[in-house]
Amino acid sequence: MMKYTISVLFILCVLFLPLIGSLTKWYPSQTQTCKMTAFECGFEPLGETRIPFSMRFFVLVVLFLIFDVEVALLLPILTKIINLSWSTNMCVTLMVFLMILLFGLAYEWKEGSLNWVTQS
Repeated sequence: MMKYTISVLFILCVLFLPLIGSLTKWYPSQTQTCKMTAFECGFEPLGETRIPFSMRFFVLVVLFLIFDVEVALLLPILTKIINLSWSTNMCVTLMVFLMILLFGLAYEWKEGSLNWVTQS
């Protein structure tokens, strides 16, 4: 009985969620100016509230995350290599992993993604 209950609830959710989502299209959205402005403790906004996001900063942050994850993946591998002997399979895997990341870093460096300030 329990497995049928879960199945029926799942089917009902799958059927009714799109229905509920489509209901939001029928109701007109009411935009109010006070809801569209940024909250600054009751004061009028001093400048433009919707400033464009810097894509150079985004690329730099993504590169930082990639190399941060690289370090997180390399530390356990290096501790395992120190405790055990150097096997050929482990060395080849580590070298391929490092070469892919170093080629990616060289490409980003050559492309200029790591330069925060543009040279004129």
